[in-house]
Amino acid sequence: MYLGYKDETLALFGFGFDSFIEVMSGIGIAVMILRIKLNPTSNISEFEKTALKITGTAFYLLSLGLLAGVTLNIINSHKPETTFGGVIVSVVSIIVMTWLTQAKKKIGVKLNSEPIIADANCTKVCIYMSIVLLVSSLTYELTSFAYADAIGTIGLIYFSILEGKESFEKAKGKVCNCGNDC
Repeated sequence: MYLGYKDETLALFGFGFDSFIEVMSGIGIAVMILRIKLNPTSNISEFEKTALKITGTAFYLLSLGLLAGVTLNIINSHKPETTFGGVIVSVVSIIVMTWLTQAKKKIGVKLNSEPIIADANCTKVCIYMSIVLLVSSLTYELTSFAYADAIGTIGLIYFSILEGKESFEKAKGKVCNCGNDC
């Protein structure tokens, strides 16, 4: 978020904010895993439902804020100072998230835990968002194409809306697979 703000790149700022929301939602995931460990047949708790609704709301607010930012940047012909930070952050994120996805799947299979395996699949969305950030940041760095940052931000908005929708669907008790027909 700091680099996005400092370099005036909305895509990197939005990516950082999305990461902050993901960390917040990790608390709800930890509670869910603990609940399932203690009672595998238990239903979703009120705390988990509230956490999911807060997470979903945060994703929707992020989407609205990014949309407003894109609109203002286009109207004002604003361009980032640089997007080099986005290139670095996205490459590191792709490497880490790919490793994390594989580790979560391995642990989920070992523990025979569908929630952990589902969470591993959800981590793929972070990889997709990292790819969007990488492409938009690299495009701007190499070409100075004025709208590369805005286009990348629109990609992040798309994924944030999907994540928000999924959070609300999970709060209603529906089984979700990260954008696959919640």
